[in-house]
Amino acid sequence: MTRIAVGGFLHETNTFAPTKATYADFVHGGGWPSMARGADVLKVMRNINVGLAGFVEAAETNGWEIVPTISCAASPSAHVTRDAYERIVKVMIDDTAAAGPLDAVYLDLHGAMVTEHLDDGEGEILARVRRVIGNDLPLVASLDLHANVTPEMIEHADALIAYRTYPHIDMAETGRAAARHLALLLKTKQRFAKAFRQLPFLIPISWQCTNDEPARSIYRKLAGLQGDAVPALSLAFGFPAADFAHCGPSVFAYGRTQQDADAAADKVAALVESHEGDFDGRIYAPDEGVRHAMELAKTATRPIVIADTQDNPGAGGDSDTTGMLRALVRNNASRAALGVIFDPESAKAAHAAGVGATLTLALGGKSGISGDAPYEASFVVEKLSDGKFVAPGPYYGGRDMDMGPSAALRIGDVRVVVSSHKAQLADQSMYRYVGIEPSEQAILVNKSSVHFRADFEAIAQELLICAAPGAMPANTADLPWTRLRPGIRLKPNGKPFVPPTKSRSTSATG
Repeated sequence: MTRIAVGGFLHETNTFAPTKATYADFVHGGGWPSMARGADVLKVMRNINVGLAGFVEAAETNGWEIVPTISCAASPSAHVTRDAYERIVKVMIDDTAAAGPLDAVYLDLHGAMVTEHLDDGEGEILARVRRVIGNDLPLVASLDLHANVTPEMIEHADALIAYRTYPHIDMAETGRAAARHLALLLKTKQRFAKAFRQLPFLIPISWQCTNDEPARSIYRKLAGLQGDAVPALSLAFGFPAADFAHCGPSVFAYGRTQQDADAAADKVAALVESHEGDFDGRIYAPDEGVRHAMELAKTATRPIVIADTQDNPGAGGDSDTTGMLRALVRNNASRAALGVIFDPESAKAAHAAGVGATLTLALGGKSGISGDAPYEASFVVEKLSDGKFVAPGPYYGGRDMDMGPSAALRIGDVRVVVSSHKAQLADQSMYRYVGIEPSEQAILVNKSSVHFRADFEAIAQELLICAAPGAMPANTADLPWTRLRPGIRLKPNGKPFVPPTKSRSTSATG
């Protein structure tokens, strides 16, 4: 029987974010399944929208024996701590080494992990696995569409296969695609030629959405280029908040011949570059966006949904900034709801006070974001929850969620979801678990950039993007970059990056 070792270790790192990812964050999961080891991995990775779950399903259909090592993920944040990285990778490597005879290895990775001690977390994982299994066994990994792919990742893997949707509704399907490619490698016993292209400009995440142009057409054309000559072809838009040389979009192709791989990669790279000016759109200031939403709501029959894009916990934000809440209250918005503000202290106070109580809080604003602060006001406690529920929408795909002790608080006619754990608001259930019915609101403010669209477009009259203070600037050129590769443009049609020169005093001291 074909024996495949599998594992998963995912983190999207915003090196400018306020909070690092600890081992405890990976144990909990933060919107992802909690950490599992050994046989427990196969219990967790069932019927959910995760790459490893899709791979397991396909592997069992193929009759492969699966040897699970470890699976874990954490909400995007600043760097993964050295302690967390080394503890998790040690389990993955040790269990792979102890697995006995193997025919291949599959890993579910993100592709944009930066740690306290490594710029390229995934490149190092792949290198360590390769050292254990040798050069002859196939090593295949699935990646996020936001992967910042490096030459080292390309070198050590036989194939990297990235999601093609944002919102990522195809994570499990990408795992199945990885299994199909691995089956091809095992059947043909040949290695495919590799081609890797890094593109010359950063793309803000708000304009990477594959429901919209130009991304929708680009991925449709990419799919048409894949076939017998090029069995695997990917475009990763990159996660434009990791300050190191290989941050940015890339294309990677695997062909029967080097010519096949090069031709496909060049076509996709040229296609993306031809649309450089199209990766842009309207972003509102908080008051401007709220007032526009209120005007639209006068005649709307469904909610106006606003993305609080700069405090997206899916991009490293702490999901606790108060700029959009202030704008809702300041403009007397009615039938409005905002979620989720991560504030364990306020959630605890609400539980202590009880439903119906009015209490004064310094809500949110505790992550130290410039231009933000806790919102001090009186709130009514409308509903309490233990934070446990299922998120059935297309993005989370039926995951068990644990937001910890949570509450629905009301100020005026604005309701706020407050939680003790953070996760991106990408499912309608993240309002319903505290008694707020999202479809009945006039205005919804979601701490998300794009993933919320998978479940909210169906109920939205219109979608707006607002930029209140947060850890992930909507304009990538606003970040204080220091270590990008020289010449990459900081946004579409933007200025090229020029490495900062050391001051004379710094140079003098070496």
